Amino acid sequence: MADFRLEAETRTEFGKGSARRTRRAGRIPAVLYGHGRDVVHLSLPAREFAAALRNGGSNALLTVVIDGKEQLALTKAVQRDPIKRVHEHVDLVIVRRGEKVTVDVPVVVVGQPGPDTLVSIELNTVSVQVAATSIPESIEVDVTDRVVGEGFTAGALTLPSGATLLTDPEALVVNLMAAPTAEALEAELAEAESEAGIEREESDAAESTGQGDVVPEPQDQGSGESMDAAEASADS
Repeated sequence: MADFRLEAETRTEFGKGSARRTRRAGRIPAVLYGHGRDVVHLSLPAREFAAALRNGGSNALLTVVIDGKEQLALTKAVQRDPIKRVHEHVDLVIVRRGEKVTVDVPVVVVGQPGPDTLVSIELNTVSVQVAATSIPESIEVDVTDRVVGEGFTAGALTLPSGATLLTDPEALVVNLMAAPTAEALEAELAEAESEAGIEREESDAAESTGQGDVVPEPQDQGSGESMDAAEASADS
């Protein structure tokens, strides 16, 4: 597991105004706590912290450097702006090397299942207890050539050495189902439209089958000339 180093600065000012100034300076307000220590108010470099989450995931192990001293920490909670999606505040929890922590690890499906098989992820994460320095970024489930009716429970997953599964071993994590046919999808759509009170017009059905189009018949050139001759005779 990668270890991400962040140069932190202590904060002595608090409140919304101070937080806005911190963010304008390219940093994120944060707090660090755990193991009976007093809460430390910090600011972290925004770009480096975002890169740590992007490359190491939400369980990225952080080395927070405060006044030249290093402290291992994990991200406990992150507040994001719902529109700008920037990090607004971070809670960090202190960890120690060799210490075991409880984390939720993402499940990632790899491989291509058998023909006409649809992969359904029933659990996006599984909870494990693992050494703080050995947290996996994800747990892979290989569905290569798997067929309809097969599946993977939490107990069937391959965990890193020393990790203990906390999720119910019988919990279904990945399920392999029959891929729906075009007819089944059309029936499901029709049912959804019916439940929503949407009625299909006959013209729509006709357009889908090519019916309902009217093609004008070509005029008879000869009959037009005969009409002109008759009118000329009557005028004379």
